[in-house]
Amino acid sequence: MPPKRQVTIQSDSEDESERGSPKRQRSDPLSDRDAPGPSQPTQTQDNDSSDDEGDIVIPIAAEDADFDRENIDKVRAAIQAGKNTVKGIAEYGLVQAIELEDFMCHKKLNFEFGQQINFIIGHNGSGKSAVLSALTVALGGKTTSTGRGTGLKSLIREGQHQATVTLKIKNEGPEAYRHDVYGDSIVIRRRFNVDGNTTWRIMDATGTTTVSNKKEELSAICDHMNIQVDNPINVLTQDSARMFLGASPPKEKYKLFLLGTQLYQLSTEYEACLESIGRTERVLASKHESIPDLERLHKAASARLKEAEKARRQEEKVHELRQELAWAHVAEKGAELEEKLADVATKEGRIPKIEESLRVSEEELVAQEEVVHACEGELDNVGSVDTLLNRKGKLVKEVREHTKKIQGYDSEFKRIDASILELEQTVKDLEQQIADEELRMATDTQAKRDELDQRLAEVKKEVDALDAKTRDTNERKRVLMAANDETQAAGKKVADEIGGLQQRIAEADNMILGARQSMKDMFVPYGNNIKAVVEEIERAKWYGDKPLGPLGRYVKVKEPEKWGAVLRNQLQGVLTSFAITDPRDRDQLKRILARDKNYNSILISERDIFDYSEGEPPEEYHTVLRALEFSDPWALRLMIDRASIERVVLSPKRKPLEEALLRLRGGGTGWTLDEFFVRVYPDGGIQSNGLNMNRVRGAQNLLLSGRNPEAEIAHHEQKKAEFVAQVQHLQQRLNAHKAEFATRKAEIGHVDNEGRVVNDQLRQARARLSQLQEEVNEEMPTDIAGFVSVKNETEEDIANHRSQRVAVEEEKAKSVSAKREVEREIETLEAQIAEFNEKHEKVEEALRKAVLLRVKKQHAVTHYNGKLKEEKEELAQAQTHAKVTQEEFENWSEGALRLCHDERIETDRKPEEIEREMKSTKKALEQRKATADKHGASIDDLAAEVDKCWTVMNKAKREWKQTNRLNRALKRAIITRLRRWVEFRSHIALRTKINFGYHLSNRGYFGKVEFNHTEQTLQLKVQTDDQANKGSGEKDPKSLSGGEKSFSTICLLLSLWDAISCPLRCLDEFDVFMDAVNRRISMKMMIETATENSNKQYILITPQDMTNVHIGDNVKVSRMDDPQRGAGLNMAAG
Repeated sequence: MPPKRQVTIQSDSEDESERGSPKRQRSDPLSDRDAPGPSQPTQTQDNDSSDDEGDIVIPIAAEDADFDRENIDKVRAAIQAGKNTVKGIAEYGLVQAIELEDFMCHKKLNFEFGQQINFIIGHNGSGKSAVLSALTVALGGKTTSTGRGTGLKSLIREGQHQATVTLKIKNEGPEAYRHDVYGDSIVIRRRFNVDGNTTWRIMDATGTTTVSNKKEELSAICDHMNIQVDNPINVLTQDSARMFLGASPPKEKYKLFLLGTQLYQLSTEYEACLESIGRTERVLASKHESIPDLERLHKAASARLKEAEKARRQEEKVHELRQELAWAHVAEKGAELEEKLADVATKEGRIPKIEESLRVSEEELVAQEEVVHACEGELDNVGSVDTLLNRKGKLVKEVREHTKKIQGYDSEFKRIDASILELEQTVKDLEQQIADEELRMATDTQAKRDELDQRLAEVKKEVDALDAKTRDTNERKRVLMAANDETQAAGKKVADEIGGLQQRIAEADNMILGARQSMKDMFVPYGNNIKAVVEEIERAKWYGDKPLGPLGRYVKVKEPEKWGAVLRNQLQGVLTSFAITDPRDRDQLKRILARDKNYNSILISERDIFDYSEGEPPEEYHTVLRALEFSDPWALRLMIDRASIERVVLSPKRKPLEEALLRLRGGGTGWTLDEFFVRVYPDGGIQSNGLNMNRVRGAQNLLLSGRNPEAEIAHHEQKKAEFVAQVQHLQQRLNAHKAEFATRKAEIGHVDNEGRVVNDQLRQARARLSQLQEEVNEEMPTDIAGFVSVKNETEEDIANHRSQRVAVEEEKAKSVSAKREVEREIETLEAQIAEFNEKHEKVEEALRKAVLLRVKKQHAVTHYNGKLKEEKEELAQAQTHAKVTQEEFENWSEGALRLCHDERIETDRKPEEIEREMKSTKKALEQRKATADKHGASIDDLAAEVDKCWTVMNKAKREWKQTNRLNRALKRAIITRLRRWVEFRSHIALRTKINFGYHLSNRGYFGKVEFNHTEQTLQLKVQTDDQANKGSGEKDPKSLSGGEKSFSTICLLLSLWDAISCPLRCLDEFDVFMDAVNRRISMKMMIETATENSNKQYILITPQDMTNVHIGDNVKVSRMDDPQRGAGLNMAAG
């Protein structure tokens, strides 16, 4: 069996923070602070003065250019040899089939994979990416890595309670995983529901026998088969593929290079080893420093032994003085012992005071931590102002656009007015010229011209009147349409109100139904068929006391009309719960509840009827406990433990509640009838939030109502009648709006008809005017006719310009109105932003003060901890000294008794005085006595002490040498591994460069991959065929087209895949940025690469078709149909 992990390919990391960044924080001096791998030199000082190795230097990589020159031929030969090597289909680790049930958009999907290349195609929205997400979830990958949600609940098909994913993995060959248990395939089934519960079933090839239901077994399977589902290179989801193909920066590409090739995980493990070795060195140095002390103790003990032996040989000569001297020493040691014991008593008396101060400081710190957490929670609840700012930015842009339009209209006004003035002046000039010509005409034609002029004037007047009537008709239509828009908006508002009331009518019907059911079954408000649950509890046998519940059956509210709604919403979870005394009964009770799909809470608590009076506020505070009545004392105490009902204060309004809680020592919490949750902190800070009053649904509204079922039915029937009356009233208003809308719409139709009639009349009048003008022109001389023709054309231009001005005025009015609406919305948003900023600053200031006070409390706890530790150390030292002195006193007393044959000698003399007398007796004996052992120990004790010191000293030396030798061996091993790591990285980088150039050549491009391991960057330099023809050099991919850029990135991805040995490759929407040519070549290249690596399985997802791609025997194309409601999806394999 191969090793579970390989050096170059590691399993995916479970730490999301490490996946996010290749750098991690380090505090040990052995850590590399500049790169994710050991690319920088680091030194560690060896504390062994006798160690000849000296400093340890971590190897660094050679220059990339030198390394490439030395190894490029070898790597190319190895790559070519790998291509020429015929590889068989992988015997294990391939995905054979997948089945989805209620997963994302799929109700049911069965899908089988080919053993090599799989293309999944289909229209956008057909659920292709769901297959990749299901594969990730089934293999234990993180939900966030799918890019389709932040949790498993978001992957369940809308409206469904749970989803199931079943995966079948190939498990054949001599290296198969537990083949005797699983067989030729392993079936993995994962089921999860909206409650957050998830289960695994790992089954044999038949899919009927469950081998394990633990995730650890799945991890072992993935490790054995080297399946890296969370590897960002192995499995590129739709979002990560777009990012990778779109605009990945050099550092991001380098990070993916390290993570995908598992080099990053190796580097972090090596750094951890270095840190451990460093710590071991420091411990060894500390131990080595203690060896000279042990040697000195051994020498001192040996010297005392020698002096004792000399003194024994002189004892007979000074026997009497020696006896007296012994008892003199005993007396002196007794006085010293009394001093030591008094010192111990003094220190023991100080410790309880310090412990009490520490306890108080710790309690204050815990309380302050709660304050900080509450402030942090309030700050999170404040939310973000980004939405308001974004909306304001869009509105400001709209104002600018409206202003620009208005300015354009004003400019148009000026232009039109200037044109009208110019044309009017032209008309005046023409009229003067016509008048001058007419004076020169003969008088005999004057009468006919006057008649024509009169008829012409009448028709002109008619045209002007009809033109004015047309403008009036258009204005009336605009006013009517604006009024209808307002009527339609008002009608929609009334319709929404009717919808809300109809929902409340339905809720009242449900409450009436629940109340009628409760007449037969009092347990209806507590869940599904709770009556049967209670009966089963009575019949069953239990380890502890019989379960109590539901707790609400033992609770009544004193003022149900006043407090029932608030208490029902806030306590419904504990009111429907059950309580047990033995944890072993939990599973049985849970099964009983689950039979009818009940998920009531189960409380585990001893039947402790404790005194809770200390936790209650003064009598003037109306608490939840004082608002309730209990028929069972244990149920009361369970609710105190669960909901702290003895501390929560009730009040009609928020402001009085805040003032009442401020008067309480240490603050408190409370609920109000106007639906506020109020918390007052010990430092005086106040937090107020709205209560969630919509958590109770259905029959649970019967809890704490204080009404019997008949009264409950009457109450809700009355409410329903009120709602029905309101609906009828609103329906009348809605009908009125509809009638008004229809009437006005008819008026608009009449106005339209009238406008069409007027337009027809205007057209006819203008035709008559044109005909008369032609008659006038015929009667006029040629010159006058020309002037009249020009004048008529000019007057028509004036009329057209005036019509244009009216249209522009209407457009400007619309823009001005729209601009004012947007400006009013901006003012509203600015007020909301100002209110948000004020609230945010207030919460931040409260949090800052709370954090500062917490730091002070932490310092106090640290101070008293240090003081307590110091005092305990001093006490331990004093006790040790007292114990030693006690032992010495006892030993000396016993020695003196033995010396004097159990006879006590009383003496008032000091040892010094006795020694002076001994000197006068015999100088040599006095000298020996002066250097004799002063501890009163026997020669045997001293000999034993010498042996003990020698043993301890030699053991310490031996252990230090052995551990130091081991640590040095570990140093050498980690240096070798680090050097190999650098070689691995260089080889993989060089292999990536060669493969990248090879893949680019398929398109006729030239390029290279530039690695900078110090700066942690990976850059692509690509020269297209167009650039080559123009003679330009290599360019950054940013200058390439979208298709060229995506093709280059695909080449990089294939090059990185060559360095990964995972049997599975998944890529979603890799060709979204490619043109047809690049996509065709990329497809061909990927198929060729996959064909060369037949021991790998490729799953490629694309919304494009495969008509221009050659499909071989090893390629399976599956088309996913668009999903249909109420039916599963079919996969059409090609």
